[in-house]
Amino acid sequence: MSKLKAVVLLSGGLDSATVLAMVKARGFDCYTIGFDYGQKHSSELKAAYRIAEALGDHPHKVIRLDLGSIGGSALTSDDIDVPVEGVAKSGIPVTYVPARNTVFLSIALGYGEVIGARHLFIGANAVDYSGYPDCRPVFVEQFERLANVATAAVDASDRWSVEAPLMAMSKSDIVATGTSLGIDYSLTVSCYQADGNGAGCGACDACRLRRKGFMDAGLPDPTQYQNGIFPQI
Repeated sequence: MSKLKAVVLLSGGLDSATVLAMVKARGFDCYTIGFDYGQKHSSELKAAYRIAEALGDHPHKVIRLDLGSIGGSALTSDDIDVPVEGVAKSGIPVTYVPARNTVFLSIALGYGEVIGARHLFIGANAVDYSGYPDCRPVFVEQFERLANVATAAVDASDRWSVEAPLMAMSKSDIVATGTSLGIDYSLTVSCYQADGNGAGCGACDACRLRRKGFMDAGLPDPTQYQNGIFPQI
């Protein structure tokens, strides 16, 4: 019996790598997709290829977009600095990229239709960091509803399932789960302003949350940091 096909959004970071390992462990035939969307560095794109080669079942697909042309985010605009003062307790941070996950999931949905998949996975998480509106349960739920009225599934018996398996997990739970599944987290890049070798800045929100996840899980952090700097927790 053939495996069910799944499209997995793979950014190259810790969360998406964990999702890929979890989906594989569930027995899916995994197709990974990432996006060169105008982000300030390409280290995460290189990391995604490494992760896909280690864990994926098919060649990693990268779609080129230009979200940088509309700006509005510290991750795509040179006019907005990546904050390094610590994780904000409330509000939508400037590292939110307008409509990013909506665009990514829509393209992944189209890819899934082409390959005959009906399962779509994203590494959205709302526990340690819920400032992004497109990383909340209601967004994923509503996108699944959209998928089932906006694609050929509307006239088919098999329906789309859109899942965010990390949604209710803490960063330490994510790290522990991925470690138990054999992920080599040194392959991943999470930093918002990583250098050309993928080394983290040690100060942005992504670095702080990643480091805290390993600390809380009681596991060694394999991340390379620029100049040996570790984020303050």
